[in-house]
Formats: sequence, structure tokens, C-alpha cells
Amino acid sequence: MEVDVSRWSGEGEVTRLIVERLRTEPRIALLRVEDAPATREDAGYLFLSNELFVRARLESRREPVRRLGLFPGSRRVDVPALGLADIEAVLSGDASIGAPDFSDQGLIQYLRTQRIVPPYQSRGYKLVELIRIYFVEIEPSS
Repeated sequence: MEVDVSRWSGEGEVTRLIVERLRTEPRIALLRVEDAPATREDAGYLFLSNELFVRARLESRREPVRRLGLFPGSRRVDVPALGLADIEAVLSGDASIGAPDFSDQGLIQYLRTQRIVPPYQSRGYKLVELIRIYFVEIEPSS
């Protein structure tokens, strides 16, 4: 698996958990993690937004076809080994990650918040972490 984290600052505990879980999935060919431009910090909160792009490995299958409409035959077709619903099932099955807050055919989204109070400070800040996972499709060969 190819993992590209060159555009990620490394911040975000939930993002780190998701990346580590997806690294162990053999059906994934590419995982790219990026900091989204929505990340910002203010006096009372820190908003982290990370985007993950996942591309599946291709599997070869034989598909029946008819040549000239008369002669039966078969051809080799490369199809993705998993889809976005499979990625959601993998992540939902992990107790430390759980089910996403939102998912559809285009993305999976997690939104996690926690209160951080550093030592020796009376007032902390709220950490809001938004993770969006997109599936990068490859045109299947025919």
C-alpha cells in the first residue's frame, strides 16, 4: 500500500486512528491524508479538518460476453476490490473508531469533539476534529 502523508501536519487523534486502521487493509492501494483549508484556531477552540483519499486495489475477473451477438466468450475486467461502503464497514467494526456521523455514496464523515485542559490552566479549549474520507475511483479496464 502507498501511504502519502506529506500534506498532513499529523494533528488529530481520530485521524491517526483511522489512518492506522486503513493501513492494515490489504484491499487498499493508496491512502493520501491532507490538512483541509478549513483548519483554524481561535481563543476558545481548535478546529481540525482532515481529508483522506482512498483508492482500492484492482482485481481481475472474467466476464461473459457474446462476440458478434452469436459466439459466447469471456473477457478479463479489472474492478475495484472494495468500495466506500466496505471502508465504512471496516471502520465501523473497529471499537476505537465506531460508526461515522454521516455517509453517502460520495464520502464518509466523522466529527469528534473533546475538551482539552492543559496542566496548570484553569481554562482549556474545545478541540473539534472533522474527518472526511473520499473514495478515488479508477476507470475499470475492459
